[in-house]
Amino acid sequence: MVLEIITPDMLIANLTLFLLAIFLGFELITKVPATLHTPLMSGANAISGISVVGALIGSNVAFKQGNTELSGILAFIALVLAMINVVGGFAVTNRMLNMIAGKNRGKN
Repeated sequence: MVLEIITPDMLIANLTLFLLAIFLGFELITKVPATLHTPLMSGANAISGISVVGALIGSNVAFKQGNTELSGILAFIALVLAMINVVGGFAVTNRMLNMIAGKNRGKN
């Protein structure tokens, strides 16, 4: 197994990028109006679906090579977390759509 040496410059650059992503994500999420929540949740589910496929491929490659150490475990954790996100997102979207349908049912 080949380990890359992480230099202080790489560490600082990666931490800076991570912190900027957190800040940008927080700013974007807080600016979304409630009426756009359901379409954005559907988009997030699609992105998580892509993550599920990537995690499946990653875990398949890791386990086929007999590498069940770090890469296989991380791929499995990514798969579980992405699936939790997909299922939870669909549950929330379904509940919101049922609430909207319930309001429209009374108007007919």
